[in-house]
Amino acid sequence: MDKLRPVVVISTDALNSFSYDVCIVPLTRVKRQVFSIRARIPAGQGGLRTDSWAKCDQVTTLERVDLHYPPLGTVSAATLEDIGEGIRDALELD
Repeated sequence: MDKLRPVVVISTDALNSFSYDVCIVPLTRVKRQVFSIRARIPAGQGGLRTDSWAKCDQVTTLERVDLHYPPLGTVSAATLEDIGEGIRDALELD
């Protein structure tokens, strides 16, 4: 990744317990209208202080050692579903 930024871990807890890598979606504070596949995460969710957007077009993996602990927080089930929909759209899985 280009800089230190918050992420949403999307790989399962079961997978994460056995793998050295985790699957993540990076977040940004920059809203871009042309990227409609970026899911909004409202301020307060996931421990974020400002509205942020999940960069669903940039799903990647990180080694667990590169993550900073403790986690900032969690996002709602609805937000996680929006992120999943953005990923499906970005990869044309629907």
